[in-house]
Amino acid sequence: MDQQNAVAALAALAHDSRLSIFRLLVKCGPTGMPAGDIARVVGIGATALSFHLKELTRANLIRSWREGRYVRYSVEMDGMRALLAFLTADCCNGHPELCATVAWEDVMKSDEPYAVLFLCTHNSARSVIAECLMNSLGQSAFNAYSAGSEPRGEVNPFAIKILKNHGHKTTGLRSKSWDEFTGDTPTDIDFVFTLCDEAAAETCPVWPGNPTTEHWGMPDPSAAAGTDSNKLAAFANTYSLLHHHISKFVKLAKQDLDAKSMRRQVKELSEDVRRRNILGDHAIETEA
Repeated sequence: MDQQNAVAALAALAHDSRLSIFRLLVKCGPTGMPAGDIARVVGIGATALSFHLKELTRANLIRSWREGRYVRYSVEMDGMRALLAFLTADCCNGHPELCATVAWEDVMKSDEPYAVLFLCTHNSARSVIAECLMNSLGQSAFNAYSAGSEPRGEVNPFAIKILKNHGHKTTGLRSKSWDEFTGDTPTDIDFVFTLCDEAAAETCPVWPGNPTTEHWGMPDPSAAAGTDSNKLAAFANTYSLLHHHISKFVKLAKQDLDAKSMRRQVKELSEDVRRRNILGDHAIETEA
């Protein structure tokens, strides 16, 4: 980076709202944040946000990409590093490596279990089944949780029944608010999976830990009509789909991958998940 570009980048940051946006996106890391969430956290309107995002993009400090119906923003790592390199080029008597920051790709490597959060608006069926399955299949490598924006307050009895039918312990499972993970003692989360379209469309909190977020949308078994046998069959299908997806995710996440590779492969897995959720058990049977 030359001095002219450095002046442009610093000028872009020399504004209260733009500096707040940039620092928020630095905190979020490579996964970034949707524009609507940025506006909510920073506390500015859509028009002002659009202007400030354009200024930061023009200065090569942030980037954007479309994710379904939303536009997501993150720090432009190369631009940020170039600015830092320019500012510290003569640091420490010509040894700028003494000021080097840790690469984002190395941040996720840890011996600690991955924390995984499954979200559904009411947190009474799909997300609870997923929580139970992840804790079972992931063993000590994962700590799984589930929550919702509008928790129903009780777990669907058919969800409990299908879990018990497969030999899972259901003690302690409950329907709870996602506020439990962002309160005074927040839980650092590595992965967030939304299981219903309503949860994916909602403005989620800023999760501690800057997690990788993906959408695994699937039909709500609670909406099944008819006899109890029909309803239980719908829950059995949900269980089968989640068992398939989570088994693949567990194998993937146990590999020795850097953060960038992990996010790329989880995104590829999520695309496959969405296809299979449309086809249902038939896709799983065909693969087998």
